[in-house]
Amino acid sequence: MSFRLAAYGVCIENGQVLLACHMPPNGESTWTLPGGRVEHGEDPFDAVIREVNEETGCTAVVDRLLGVDSRVIPAAEARAGVEHQNVGVFYRVNITGGRLRPEPNGEIIESVWTDLSAVPGLRRSSLVDIGLSLAQALPASGHVDPVPVDGLIQH
Repeated sequence: MSFRLAAYGVCIENGQVLLACHMPPNGESTWTLPGGRVEHGEDPFDAVIREVNEETGCTAVVDRLLGVDSRVIPAAEARAGVEHQNVGVFYRVNITGGRLRPEPNGEIIESVWTDLSAVPGLRRSSLVDIGLSLAQALPASGHVDPVPVDGLIQH
């Protein structure tokens, strides 16, 4: 089984959420939250600030920890064809500066503010639904029930 620890930023302002459009080398684009892999020895708190900046061009500050999601993707559905566990640490972040732009030499082709009401109609990563659920419910345990992957919701 492969394993990935990642940190994601949930930024909601004026009824809009900041989303990033991920375009893998061999696949369809998917909307996701800004964020990504926590580097070896890096604190997830620092990783989310770094990732938001790398992917969107914006400076972020962490407002609070929202929760942690752990999910196993079966080998048949995983990109590498090997069972994969993704542990995501979700933070509510605020944008304090910068300007939206594509990720230089990366797979994020654009970042945009999106009306929350438009999110259900987007082809998106399950991370979006997990992050928005955590931001809305603020569960004391920091845990959200698994999000079913089907239709517009992708791994």
